[in-house]
Amino acid sequence: MKTPPLVLILCTGNSCRSHMAEGILRAAAGDVLDVRSAGSKPAGYVHPLAIRALAEIGIDISAHRSKHLDEFLSLEVETVITVCGNADQACPMFPGQVNRHHWGFDDPAHAEGTEEEQMAVFRRVRDEIRRVFEAYAAGRRDGCNSVKRQSVS
Repeated sequence: MKTPPLVLILCTGNSCRSHMAEGILRAAAGDVLDVRSAGSKPAGYVHPLAIRALAEIGIDISAHRSKHLDEFLSLEVETVITVCGNADQACPMFPGQVNRHHWGFDDPAHAEGTEEEQMAVFRRVRDEIRRVFEAYAAGRRDGCNSVKRQSVS
């Protein structure tokens, strides 16, 4: 059986957005894609409100860890997706000839206010990420199915 293509989701801190995207894409297409995330300056933890926001939609990322993109330099990465939102943030670049997408999202780690006000920001960003990455997963599934249909005929 062929190894699924590796999709690497990158942001700067690898504490919120990239983990939410990883969890959502893995839930939507983990059977056809190997989904991972990393950062250029890993925060060293996965934000508890990101874990909580995904738990609310039935996705468990509590075992995720913050990783540096260097861990993936020796792997064959098919697609890199950056999710840094603000133009002033340094979104990491990944070497090699790979498919690249940039879908920017606000960083919920910068949310202020009470925990519930911060959680509202995490939910909004989660829902934005979910819309984009579930659509991406559907497109990848369609691509896999059309390849299967072509090879069968």
